[in-house]
Amino acid sequence: MRKTKRTPAGETLTSFMLDFFRLNSRILAAGDRLVAELGLTSARWQILGAITGAEQPQPVSWIARDLSANRQNVQRIVNDLEADGLVRFEANPHHRRAQLVVMTDKGKQTFEAAMGLQAAWVNSLSDGLSVKEIEATHDVVMRLRKNLDDMSEPDSQE
Repeated sequence: MRKTKRTPAGETLTSFMLDFFRLNSRILAAGDRLVAELGLTSARWQILGAITGAEQPQPVSWIARDLSANRQNVQRIVNDLEADGLVRFEANPHHRRAQLVVMTDKGKQTFEAAMGLQAAWVNSLSDGLSVKEIEATHDVVMRLRKNLDDMSEPDSQE
């Protein structure tokens, strides 16, 4: 069996991805600590952000799609948010079973409080980085995401 060798870019990207996995774990843990006093976790905060960022109320499946997340996991978190009074379900005029997820006033206040905490935290986290460096890293991440999306399309498997 013949092994494919990594290109220099592939080798560097592998190292970057391992560091990115570690960074992601640390970001999630820091986010959990940051919003714990609000009764949130990073996952709950992320879902509230997706709901807030949507132009209109959406069913859970759309929220999951927008986050590139597993629908069942998003459903579980949305159910927890509903139990805590942060979101509610409303009838969907386009689909009887796929209810729309709507933020409550309590949910809006909690999300705004989380974003207030995030501002000082993210400003501190970005110390020593230029906007140009952050934008360049963002460009690389978005290109990798596009490449992954292109690889998952049926036509790209030929």
